[in-house]
Amino acid sequence: MGQKLLLKNIDVPGIRYYQAYRENGGYANAEKAFKMTTDEILEEVKTSGLRGRGGAGFPTGMKWSFLAKPEGVPRHLVVNADESEPGTFKDRFLMEYIPHLLIEGVLISSFCLGSNTSFIYIRGEYAWVAEILEEAIDEAKAAGWLGKNIQGTGFDLEIYVQRGGGAYICGEETALLESLEGKRGNPRLKPPFPAVKGLWGRPTVVNNVETIAAVVPIIEIGGEAYSKIGVGRSTGTKLISACGNINKPGVYEIDMTITVEEFIYSDEYCGGIPNGKRLKACIPGGSSVPIVPANLLLRTAEGKPRYMNYESLAEGGFQTGTMMGSGGFIVLDEDQDVVYHTYTLARFYRHESCGQCSPCREGTGWMEKILKRIDEGKGKMSDIELLWDVQRKIEGNTICPLGDAAAWPVAAAIRHFRDEFEWHINNPEECLTRNFGLAHYADPIEIKETAN
Repeated sequence: MGQKLLLKNIDVPGIRYYQAYRENGGYANAEKAFKMTTDEILEEVKTSGLRGRGGAGFPTGMKWSFLAKPEGVPRHLVVNADESEPGTFKDRFLMEYIPHLLIEGVLISSFCLGSNTSFIYIRGEYAWVAEILEEAIDEAKAAGWLGKNIQGTGFDLEIYVQRGGGAYICGEETALLESLEGKRGNPRLKPPFPAVKGLWGRPTVVNNVETIAAVVPIIEIGGEAYSKIGVGRSTGTKLISACGNINKPGVYEIDMTITVEEFIYSDEYCGGIPNGKRLKACIPGGSSVPIVPANLLLRTAEGKPRYMNYESLAEGGFQTGTMMGSGGFIVLDEDQDVVYHTYTLARFYRHESCGQCSPCREGTGWMEKILKRIDEGKGKMSDIELLWDVQRKIEGNTICPLGDAAAWPVAAAIRHFRDEFEWHINNPEECLTRNFGLAHYADPIEIKETAN
């Protein structure tokens, strides 16, 4: 079994509630942090090598060190719990089953950053999870861990849960801040960055749920010990939301030293693919990262094993690699239609575009229409080149990364599965029946049934 830091107590009865959490070491690390200086806490986070777990993977300690500290101006910590990336649900799992871990993380992080008012901005559809968080906050406040003069330290903190309106764009940190201020959730131009001018024009740090929760074990074992878990710049443990064509979908905590093959096929994790089907492809980091075929998923272009970490998944760039992203691991077996799934994703991103940037506003609509035409057997060969041209003109030309998120899946699908697009165009009648045979697919490599 891999090492567990975030989920080590997840099976303890009643761990959702304060009493069980406290009895199993809860808030002991907050007590430890209160005996440290804010600079010492920041140094532990830097030493740990913790990278943001929301998708971009930016070093957390470095991000915190950018926080401006003008005299007399309040600072804020905002937790991004707007988990709207298709295929990703690990933050929901943490908040639903062990909410006090997040609250303790917010407490330690707010103390380090000098934030006396912090916010958890949660996806609107997570209504029941918001209620769980609010109940946990009330419990923590009743026990003296929130409010005025916490545990006699002189530090004050209030945490508020703000429910979003169900907009994917509000997962982007500046759009989130706009929404939190009561405005339409449109991304802001940067600079200025939130660390200088964020919520209500005040210095603000925005990190996602898993990132802030990870601060607790960092204080517990120390930044140096945390940095020795994992490999290279992929330190600590990582939560993975695994779904799709696997025997055991769910949330898994890994230490990023295991291979992709082991993660998919071992009984400890996904347990293989149902009904003896072959692996065809995977989207390993949530819907916005490039899809990769089986042969490049389990091995790099150089034939080395691919590992479940930031560097290994990205090896080869987008030509032969992909991204860790948010850890939304979506597995596709041999019967899945890449063209149809790409169309589904394009439809999602067209719907979720805020419309502020014309390349994204117009381009996502074009991609959806072209993919729908190809999927329904009404396409022509020139549509593939048109689709490629449209995605190329979206990528890198928008204020926020949603344009990239919409373009990358399309580009990767054409790059690796062009023959499937051509088959849809050349076989319109068969296409409508969705009765595809293996001959119409990029051939996945033969894979052993077990990883061992």
